Amino acid sequence: MPYKINKIAGVDEVGRGCLAGPVFAAAVILHKNINTKNIIDSKKISFRKRLLLSRYIKKNSIYAIAKASVEEINKINILNASLLSMKRALKKLKKKPSLVYIDGPFAPKNLNVKYKTVIKGDEKIKCISAASILAKTSRDSFMIKLSKKHKKYNWNKNFGYGTSSHLKGLKKYGITKHHRKKFKPVHNILIHKTRETQ
Repeated sequence: MPYKINKIAGVDEVGRGCLAGPVFAAAVILHKNINTKNIIDSKKISFRKRLLLSRYIKKNSIYAIAKASVEEINKINILNASLLSMKRALKKLKKKPSLVYIDGPFAPKNLNVKYKTVIKGDEKIKCISAASILAKTSRDSFMIKLSKKHKKYNWNKNFGYGTSSHLKGLKKYGITKHHRKKFKPVHNILIHKTRETQ
């Protein structure tokens, strides 16, 4: 039985609060016959279950994943970079939606599509929940690969968030090109290092 095409997309981003790595976003148009029972906010699902759901969503949707780099985050700030990653994900969709639900209170500028922002949308709207799962699993995978070259920061477990192990690594080994220089813990270390060399 062929799937039925939906025309409503959900968009969400992941990684705004991290100290390192890009911010990722996903845009998802779910097939009408998909079982959405277990598709909930990615933050409420275990790592392993997210991977399984991610595969299921990809098989039963039209989706696109995009990111904004650390350089872009440093240049235009994390909010604008998050919105940029969302806009890129939407542009990459192979089918143009008739309506887009965007997680949070803000929307990217100059979207050539009808949209609605939804606060805590990842808890309320299934296509946004699906987008949060795809964005989260994609970003986690990226940080795990990055961790192989930067083992001292424990990114394979903290995914770039400011955990005690990450902060410990920052204080001991300094920052990398993957760190967001304007985020306070990273910025403070930069200032401290600058004062030491003066």
